Amino acid sequence: MAGNIRIPKAELTGIYGAIVKRMSRKMLGEVAEPVEVAWHNRKVLNFSFSVGRQVQKWDQCDHNLKSFAHMAVASMVGCSFCLDYGYFQAHNEGLDLTKAREVPRWRQSDAFTPLERDVLDYAEAMTLTPPTVTDELSARLLDALGPAALVELTAFIAVANLMTRTNTAFGIESQGFATACGLKPLTVPAGGSGATGQ
Repeated sequence: MAGNIRIPKAELTGIYGAIVKRMSRKMLGEVAEPVEVAWHNRKVLNFSFSVGRQVQKWDQCDHNLKSFAHMAVASMVGCSFCLDYGYFQAHNEGLDLTKAREVPRWRQSDAFTPLERDVLDYAEAMTLTPPTVTDELSARLLDALGPAALVELTAFIAVANLMTRTNTAFGIESQGFATACGLKPLTVPAGGSGATGQ
């Protein structure tokens, strides 16, 4: 929460600040802390907004798969803000909430199809340093999704890494968006998602 943020939140001022506050409150019920921190550097904030808008236009890969991939990255990196926001978004977009809740412990869950498990594995393999993506995993995903969707999924996971790592470095944690909707929030399991315990 606010006490852990490493860069103080800025007051959103001026006409642009009023617009950003109004849009954020309309979407989330309050202003997202990453926005308040990034307000210190509007070029960085505008880049984040631009990337977010562009990513929302991508339509070659199933939205559930991308949502699960983002939450897998967030779980692995330890970004409770992104898990909370991801679950909130999944709820608002009518995605599979049962599966969304299982993402942080997907290796132990039987909720996912083989394709979904490959997507989650791919998200984790891309997130590890160095990445551990294998030819076999890529070939299975290419067969299942096709080249356009796999390119999109790969870029989406890369963007998820950008966002989750930025929020984690800032010290930003869950703001309780899921709780505000009456949803039980997702948590990052102790020791991460279990990717290293394969």
